[in-house]
Amino acid sequence: MAKTYSLSGGTKAFNAFLKTLIQLGVPSGSTVVLTVPGRRTRQPRSIPLNFLVEDGRRYLVAPYGEVGWVQNVRAADGRAQIRYRGRTENVRLQEVPAAAAAPLLKQYVEKYKIVAPYFDAKAGDPVERFAAEADKHPVFEILPG
Repeated sequence: MAKTYSLSGGTKAFNAFLKTLIQLGVPSGSTVVLTVPGRRTRQPRSIPLNFLVEDGRRYLVAPYGEVGWVQNVRAADGRAQIRYRGRTENVRLQEVPAAAAAPLLKQYVEKYKIVAPYFDAKAGDPVERFAAEADKHPVFEILPG
């Protein structure tokens, strides 16, 4: 059974550190800072996330399920900003249907092994195993804003 995500104090501190590095323009691989208005306060909320590139298209994956940033993106109709390598880009995040998300989830779990405990499917499993739980892990394509 997949582990349930809980935001700990250590994770909050690490996220704050990582956000600062990215906002300063320090190269950080495939990590971006996503900023989206909060669904209740409308105040900007930022979080570092790893993105995935497939066939030249960029995606954000919610490996921990329908967490706060996912709910905020949906409430903002997909409008957001990403900061990456010292650049800020206005983007639109379009949710990928569960059937199309399965191969992306498989690739994400294989690339970012730290998220594997939050999936029932494992890295070597066939894509059908990921399709079975694709509705629990939203995937968003990053489009120009």
